[in-house]
Amino acid sequence: MPKSRIRKKSDFTPPPERTAQQINLRSGGARRLVAPLMLAMFLIGLAWIVVFYVTSGDMPIDSLGNWNIVVGFGFIAAGFVVSTQWK
Repeated sequence: MPKSRIRKKSDFTPPPERTAQQINLRSGGARRLVAPLMLAMFLIGLAWIVVFYVTSGDMPIDSLGNWNIVVGFGFIAAGFVVSTQWK
């Protein structure tokens, strides 16, 4: 049986040391408003749908009819879109 080749590995040289960098977590001033805005959108959408059902379709905007549900879910979807900016 033939003998397999032995691979020669080079000596390990560690990478140069890196200095620790500070990360400024407070850099985004507008990022503070993301969580309250997200929660507000969720609650407005939920309240819109609940008011529509409780008033039997008379309350938020009567002329929209069942499209009031779409408006409520639109607010909730906007809350999810805003939540992608939350860190």
